[in-house]
Amino acid sequence: MFEQRVSIDRTEQAAALFGNLDENIRLIEKEYQVAAVTRDSEIKVTGEPENVERAVRALNSLLALVNRGETLTEQNVRYCLSLVNEGAEDKVQALAGDCICITSKGKPIKPKTLGQKKYCAAIRDNTITIGIGPAGTGKTYLAVAMAVTAFRAQQVERIILTRPAVEAGEKLGFLPGDLQQKVDPYLRPLYDALFDMLGAETYQRYVERGNIEVAPLAYMRGRTLDDSFIILDEAQNTTQEQMKMFLTRLGFNSRMVITGDITQIDLPDGRHSGLKQITRILRGVEDIAQVEFTGRDVVRHKLVQEIIKAYEKYEEVKH
Repeated sequence: MFEQRVSIDRTEQAAALFGNLDENIRLIEKEYQVAAVTRDSEIKVTGEPENVERAVRALNSLLALVNRGETLTEQNVRYCLSLVNEGAEDKVQALAGDCICITSKGKPIKPKTLGQKKYCAAIRDNTITIGIGPAGTGKTYLAVAMAVTAFRAQQVERIILTRPAVEAGEKLGFLPGDLQQKVDPYLRPLYDALFDMLGAETYQRYVERGNIEVAPLAYMRGRTLDDSFIILDEAQNTTQEQMKMFLTRLGFNSRMVITGDITQIDLPDGRHSGLKQITRILRGVEDIAQVEFTGRDVVRHKLVQEIIKAYEKYEEVKH
């Protein structure tokens, strides 16, 4: 049985590393089939040589995050382990810092994966950013956070959030209420993100002043949007004509973020996705960035990652 030791400088370091009920250490033990025991100011790791070596690299990477003030969660521990398994643990430290927004409850919002970090940098550095990837990768939430940050810094005067009201198996006509009430369920994820960042009262005040607008894509026709941060969500469900209409709304001192998942297109048969088209048309155009997320960027429950992987395998076999 092979053995290696990892030194810990302070008690609070150990507490942050181990997590609640030692859950982080249990994850590492399970991942690498090793045993980790704390003695005085060190962790003794025993097991097969290769497994011990990986476990020690994982522990050192997580300690580096703790030393930079990061709180360890199951999600970022699992993500660090995946980087270690690829021999890319030198990238772990890049995950520290970079708070892009503070929620109404004082919680810092930070990129949790390298894909998310790249996405936020792209939004900061480009006029138009296209974010494509599976559910749970934070495409919409981070875009809203970046919009709120730009608005608070008075870089823009308005935040405009929109998405196409395309029916994913449901029919709009069967929903109760007037047109606004019918489309509200489609816009709910956007409302939720804004409530989280601003609080319901502040959100309502900005809506009444016209600083924030959440509306179906059809409401964008015929407008020029200056001094605005505009987010088009669920863009895989735009037609090619709608996408062209949306892109040409861009005004002076404005920024656009377009998000979508091209594996979840709900357009009627025969209609082609505008999002799919622009990934080809706009590739290489200056000041337009395209960021692709993968299943590894999923920051929801670990099962969401497994579900996405299962679907990807199924689609590969089917084709």
